[in-house]
Amino acid sequence: MKFLDLAKVYIRSGGGGAGCVSFRREKYIEFGGPDGGDGGKGGSVYVEAIEGLNTLIDFRYQQHFFAKTGQHGMGSQCTGRDGSDIILKVPVGTEILDEDEETILADLTEVGQRVLLAKGGNGGWGNLRFKSSTNRAPQRANPGQEGVERTIWLRLKLIADAGLLGLPNAGKSTFLSTVSNARPKIADYPFTTLVPNLGVVGVDGREFVMADIPGLIEGASEGRGLGDQFLGHVERCSVLLHLVDGTSETVAEDWQTIVHELEAYSPLLAQKPRLTVLNKVDALDEDTLAERKAALEEAMGMPVVMMSSVAHQGVTDVLRSLWTSIVEDRKGDEVEDGPWRP
Repeated sequence: MKFLDLAKVYIRSGGGGAGCVSFRREKYIEFGGPDGGDGGKGGSVYVEAIEGLNTLIDFRYQQHFFAKTGQHGMGSQCTGRDGSDIILKVPVGTEILDEDEETILADLTEVGQRVLLAKGGNGGWGNLRFKSSTNRAPQRANPGQEGVERTIWLRLKLIADAGLLGLPNAGKSTFLSTVSNARPKIADYPFTTLVPNLGVVGVDGREFVMADIPGLIEGASEGRGLGDQFLGHVERCSVLLHLVDGTSETVAEDWQTIVHELEAYSPLLAQKPRLTVLNKVDALDEDTLAERKAALEEAMGMPVVMMSSVAHQGVTDVLRSLWTSIVEDRKGDEVEDGPWRP
């Protein structure tokens, strides 16, 4: 299935049915009086988060969604049938944006959440509603209320516990394939990963979701490369795993590049808990490894974790550190969301 995380959608709710002007006509009843029924309500447009989806690809092939109009009222006090509602089914983690692509109308973060996007118009009153002591035979009825037409944007931000960051070819996809059943494309050239990948990771009997996004490059916050298009997918993560390619001769500069782009993209994203790991250490001799570890620790001002996904060296320790950060983040939300149990 092709990945799509942004879609423009045109919606319109149904208009209400018109009220009816009618009078009771039966044999031997000379003055039957008004009996015009009301029009039915127009259908509304809702959006609902459901399980089993992780892309907005369905909205590439259908962008227009129009709810049904309510049926007109009829005689004998018959009310028109209400128009059918339309429900847009989207993945969990979808944001609903107004036409300006900035105003957030809703954020669907839980399965079953439903939001009204466009309310259907009310049905018009029939002439029975206008009967009074001074007007026994009203000749008027209301038209139905018009529906609401608007343009919205759907933006998907994948919900994961941990997010993988790093320059292209830093070993992110290899790490994800090592610790989960995800099978992203892996090759020895930059930008092998073109879309985000999700994997369920297990450690010590615990499971959490990890997201691998395309590699960042210098200038990504200004639109260069691919990573800036997908950085939103790690905004919801509890912790970020920053992989630095140990085979690079400029490990300190590589680390600084990612940190700078995070800060330029979003200060909130840059403040998230982040675990920095020197990857591919199995490809280095002892002297080179010590030199590059020292250079990276000097730039960071703290100890560096070393790992090799291919050789399964240090992988379990990294996963345990990630799980610890995830637990702390979840406990931090306990006051808002109620008690959390691991």
